Amino acid sequence: MSTIDVRHAHALPDAQAREAIEQVAAKLGERFGLKSSWAADVLSFSGSGVDGAIELQPGAVRVTAKLGFLLSAMKGMVETEIQRVLKEKLG
Repeated sequence: MSTIDVRHAHALPDAQAREAIEQVAAKLGERFGLKSSWAADVLSFSGSGVDGAIELQPGAVRVTAKLGFLLSAMKGMVETEIQRVLKEKLG
């Protein structure tokens, strides 16, 4: 099992960052078939072969994920897609 741990700095107010995280989750949901839900400042997500969270931190977001066997082989592509979407939505 592989893990992903990505931190992305941003300068958005919390409300805008939270909205951007929801957009990130929606994009990743479309791409990887993930379901997500909020608990405080953490958006947890899960799907076939992946479980993780997007945490809203002061001035940053942190994405952590555990990839199952099949997605582990595509870890680089998954990580690149996460970074691309974070940059697109959070700047």
